[in-house]
Amino acid sequence: MSGFSVRVACLQIAPVVGDAEGNRRLARAAIGEAVDAGARLVVLPELATSGYVFESSDEARACAEPADGPSLSAWSEEAARGDAVVVGGLCELGEDGRLYNSAAVVDGGGVLGVYRKIHLWDRERLFFEPGRECAPVLETPVGRVGVGVCYDLNFPEVARGLALAGADIVVLPSNLPRSPRPAGERPIEVTLAMATAHLNHVFVALCDRCGPERGVEWVGGSVVCDEWGWLLAGPPPDFGRGLVLADCDFARARDKAWNERNDVFGDRRPDLYRLGEPASVA
Repeated sequence: MSGFSVRVACLQIAPVVGDAEGNRRLARAAIGEAVDAGARLVVLPELATSGYVFESSDEARACAEPADGPSLSAWSEEAARGDAVVVGGLCELGEDGRLYNSAAVVDGGGVLGVYRKIHLWDRERLFFEPGRECAPVLETPVGRVGVGVCYDLNFPEVARGLALAGADIVVLPSNLPRSPRPAGERPIEVTLAMATAHLNHVFVALCDRCGPERGVEWVGGSVVCDEWGWLLAGPPPDFGRGLVLADCDFARARDKAWNERNDVFGDRRPDLYRLGEPASVA
């Protein structure tokens, strides 16, 4: 099975915490770079509008903006130059006055959708409300885009749900804090992205950030994986600033056959899976 190829870009950049205007310029320039390179699906890191390591709720609120704010308007204007779709992290001020760690999807016509992260990591809980809606699959001009954010990757139910809902690609704006790993090993988050792609037979675009922020170092593990789980592109050299580009034939993600006898979804036995709450430990 083959279809038209979509060039996917992950923009591994270094937002600066608290610098909303500077981050807006940074993201717009990065989107422009990707569009000039022929990208039709452009991915920015988590909280690209605000930076990540907040010191207080007041600081997070000062960085927040609604989905119709200036950052997404700038993304949309840049996307329009190349008929592109942009997915990126937004410190969102909700209509309810609460803050959300969100991923916005825009094209040249405006906002297509906003997903509020449902799995909050560590100190994110001090600033953000968890989302209450399932991770979405959006029909876009470039294909069916499933959206999660960072820590959602650690919950296989999220990607499986997106794949079952018809996603061609699972896109994950991320800020991945660096942790120790054995010499010579790739970052575990890259392995998780590869496994997610393989197990669901979907493309995966994981877009991390770079640049130290208030003592936190990042993995810098932006990658694009094909539907078999192999790396098409990334991470950038030295895990630093970089543009990760890969051409993806999304039609291949719609064929779920492993071989003539096995199928990713057809072989599932959900009636025999234990999907209840974890057992309590005395």
